[in-house]
Amino acid sequence: MGNLFGRKRRSRVTEQDKAVLQLKQQRDKLRQYQKRISLNLERERALARELLRGGKKEKAMLLLKKKRYQEQLLDKTENQISNLERMVQDIEFTQIEMKVIEGLKIGNECLNKMHQVMSIEEVERIIGETQDAVEYQRQIDELLAGSLTEEDEDAILEELNTITQEQMELPEVPSEPLPEKTPEASPVKNRPKPELVLAS
Repeated sequence: MGNLFGRKRRSRVTEQDKAVLQLKQQRDKLRQYQKRISLNLERERALARELLRGGKKEKAMLLLKKKRYQEQLLDKTENQISNLERMVQDIEFTQIEMKVIEGLKIGNECLNKMHQVMSIEEVERIIGETQDAVEYQRQIDELLAGSLTEEDEDAILEELNTITQEQMELPEVPSEPLPEKTPEASPVKNRPKPELVLAS
């Protein structure tokens, strides 16, 4: 069944990713081959020792030649693995560099668009207008401050003092002395005592 939306999904895997994967697979195969040769070398060395014990010097010599050849192959394999790993690292680092360059490109485009929206002339005009507005306000403040006379200043200070006193106003203390209290007879004290009636 075909794609329902009529177009293929774009794969996120790049050609560089595929190349890195293939290089890593090749490196892993070489490492497996390296292990196999190492095992063979150990076996052939042990076999050569047995042949020498059995007096088969020529066969032992032939086996050691084969072993020497395999050791050379092992060295070559190690060099190839190193080359593959270096190539993988180079490709991966280049991919990072490409992403950085792409980010810088997008950033530059964004800055250029912002510069088009607000040119140097526009910024200078806004700064000039702001300075004019500040200067105009300063002139208004000076005019307002200069239009008050000394009487006005005194009246303002007096009103300020009045408002301050109203906020801190306490109740007035009476000027006349308070009347002295005379002790009155307590109604409880003057009440007649109840007579006790004794039961006969």
